[in-house]
Amino acid sequence: MNISQLLLMRNELLLTVLLLIVLMVEIFSDTRNSKLVLWISMTGFFMITLTGFLPLKEGSLFGGMYQTNQTTWCMKNILNLGLLLVLMQSWKWLEHESNEGKVSEYVMLLLSTLMGMNFMFSSGDFLMMYLGLELATIPIAALAAFDKFSNRSAEAGIKLILSSALSSGVLLFGISILYGTTGSIFFTDIAGKVSLNSLQTLGLIFFVSGMGFKISLVPFHLWTADVYEGSPIGITSYLSVVSKGAAVFTLILVLFKAFHAIIMIWEPLLYTLAVSTMTIGNLFALRQNNMKRFLAFSSITQAGFILLGIMGASPLGMATVIYFVLIYVFTNLAAFGVVMAISNATEKENIEDYKGLYLTNPKLSLVMLLSMFSLAGIPPVAGFFGKFFLFTAAASKGYYMLVFIAVINATISLYYYLRVVKAMFIDKTETPIPYFKSDFPMRLSLIICVAGIFLIGFASFIYEYILSISFGI
Repeated sequence: MNISQLLLMRNELLLTVLLLIVLMVEIFSDTRNSKLVLWISMTGFFMITLTGFLPLKEGSLFGGMYQTNQTTWCMKNILNLGLLLVLMQSWKWLEHESNEGKVSEYVMLLLSTLMGMNFMFSSGDFLMMYLGLELATIPIAALAAFDKFSNRSAEAGIKLILSSALSSGVLLFGISILYGTTGSIFFTDIAGKVSLNSLQTLGLIFFVSGMGFKISLVPFHLWTADVYEGSPIGITSYLSVVSKGAAVFTLILVLFKAFHAIIMIWEPLLYTLAVSTMTIGNLFALRQNNMKRFLAFSSITQAGFILLGIMGASPLGMATVIYFVLIYVFTNLAAFGVVMAISNATEKENIEDYKGLYLTNPKLSLVMLLSMFSLAGIPPVAGFFGKFFLFTAAASKGYYMLVFIAVINATISLYYYLRVVKAMFIDKTETPIPYFKSDFPMRLSLIICVAGIFLIGFASFIYEYILSISFGI
């Protein structure tokens, strides 16, 4: 193996180097010097994010266990961008005295999870996929329990690790059945051997169920709201955007690579999951008052919409899912950024607390307005184009009833998204949240998110590029 072959793992190697640098800084510097760790981490990861856009040849390593192409590069770049925004939004929270000496742990755990997600995308067999999945999952449980002075945070960590262990067991059982019936764990080998065999169908159902836990599909969603509410807000946003996006990308890659021959089995399964996820996520979101729980059920609903693109089972569907996740990164992180900024300043997290916010903090109110409009799919923001292309991908395969159900659910979602807007701009209160000024990294991240919400929908070349690389799968 020469250097050019090793460079196929460029992103993973750079993440490893940065992780080791942060570890060395933690060992040899004053543990209380959190700003040094923050600056090194932010600068280093910003350089990694930029490097991800440099061209790199396609290829494979380790006998096909690790594969890379333009589609996986695109997915990795989207998640790099998401983590960069999460780090920027977490800056002030990490500087708090309660996190003194723990900044390096936070950064190293985040880098470890992202490295695992990269291996998931580039996996050529179930072994590499599973190792990446566990590397991505276990550190997240530690991050959910990161606030050691909060019982809710500890509870979130326990619930996440237990649900992850259960889902991993279910997924492994499905993989073992597929290995037993096909004699291989490589996606290309399985693709040529799968059939309508009942045992293989059972293995596929277990695999989809295990991934359903990671994506928070109904009925595998019950952990989501409690974990989102108990975790620190930065970790909640990471779970909602980066972690969920990684699970979606992995599911669609495996379905396309290994199970495309039995599409008649997994499309009805995804059909049922899409309808139940959109509907139940909507119904539970209607009654939430805590912003983190509200956005948790909102993310469940969005996962149901994402399944419409996978239902397309075509390069168009693949491109639409990637495009929608890109929009979702900017949209959801804008919402979570506002929630984090308000929580850092006032420790308030309920929708009722946002009454009259426009009078005291108009800029934050406008950012939240745009994110709510984008999540709801109201034109002309990017979320409208994302949902439109998802509906188009499903309709192109004749799933008109599914699209009709999705449109009804999108209409229902207007109520609870506009409820937040109503609280900020219309409802009055004698004690609104006082004016405050966020830190510079937070303001910069929100500016980037707003630019993404406005520009991605109109930048047609982005969708055209994603569509062109999706034909390589």
